[in-house]
Amino acid sequence: MITINENYLKLQASYLFSDIARRVAKFQQEHPEKNVIKLGIGDVTRGLPPACIAAFHKAIDEMADDSTFHGYGPEQGYDFLREAIASHDFQSRGTEITADEIFVSDGAKCDTGNIQEIFSEDIVIAIPDPVYPVYLDTNVMAGRTGDFVDGRYKDIVYLDCNKENGFVPALPDRPADLIYLCFPNNPTGSTATKEDLQKWVDYARKNKAIILFDAAYEAFIQDSSLPHSIYEIDGAEEVALEFRSFSKSAGFTGTRCAYTVVPKKCVGWDKAGTPHSLHDMWNRRHCTKFNGVSYPVQRAAEAVYSEEGQKQCEELITFYRANAEVVLQTMEGLGYECVGGINSPYIWIDGKMDSWEFFDLLLNKAGVVCTPGAGFGTCGNGYIRISSFNSHENVIAAMKRVKEALR
Repeated sequence: MITINENYLKLQASYLFSDIARRVAKFQQEHPEKNVIKLGIGDVTRGLPPACIAAFHKAIDEMADDSTFHGYGPEQGYDFLREAIASHDFQSRGTEITADEIFVSDGAKCDTGNIQEIFSEDIVIAIPDPVYPVYLDTNVMAGRTGDFVDGRYKDIVYLDCNKENGFVPALPDRPADLIYLCFPNNPTGSTATKEDLQKWVDYARKNKAIILFDAAYEAFIQDSSLPHSIYEIDGAEEVALEFRSFSKSAGFTGTRCAYTVVPKKCVGWDKAGTPHSLHDMWNRRHCTKFNGVSYPVQRAAEAVYSEEGQKQCEELITFYRANAEVVLQTMEGLGYECVGGINSPYIWIDGKMDSWEFFDLLLNKAGVVCTPGAGFGTCGNGYIRISSFNSHENVIAAMKRVKEALR
């Protein structure tokens, strides 16, 4: 008899964004005459930068010629992309990350979910609340969370993020082995200072813990005092793995390219207390379960770092920042307290009512889709998240509708 992984039975309902899609589909079926504007899921709407398109086309032409054709590439990514990433994203900021510590992949979501495979099943996990659901659900699947009781999994160390702490979690009151952090944050849009992150790095070094740092939204940082990478923090290369993506910074949500940094100084321990290289372990996992990102996609990603690519990507970021400003000004003008929207593409709004109730209100009265904060954890209840990823015209139209619905 084939038996199942019963940890899957502990997952709560379905994936958040699937729930949203189902409600929106039902609304559109019942109201086919209404044009729904979607500001929920963080999917970009602008085309790829021209520099990336040009590189894409050139690489596809190479694939059509026997003499320049590329078959299987290195699982870790081509050197031309890894070297560009190391130089631009890290070494230019004074960090010592090298190209061979970078692993190119098809998405930060995949990597943040898969990385937990290299760690023991009985480690203690610390996860912020509210949080990007993938961090929690993949650990549920792995059997690390215990049962779901009164809205939370009993074996998880929850790091409450709320108005009182500025949505930047405090250190846990008990030891944790694996810590998930995301800044600029999804979903709240909050940011962490170097001082904030130094506390976490110091904690991890003291407790022999590892930080999984999601920096997928670093391109939206405008405040020059804020760190773009955790490796700007002293000692982080010993205790932190970082995840980045081209999805939001260059519009690669449908093209799929990202990367994970695993420094060679990072180690984990076996039960006998012997240290082992996490870099070597992730490389082994990567080579076993991943065949690499396609050559044309990696050439397109490399073009992000060209002079033209940098200008074009900054234009995209500026476009979405302008959308965020419209949302932020509108909601604050209506008297709602907001976080994010300045160094982040997301605006986190205190809705003054149940999250799903506010979601339904905006959907039914304004035809606008947001994301209910309760879907990100118990501390998210009462909040909604609005994304800046849409056309400028749609964002302006959506905020006009929201004004009319909430007055």
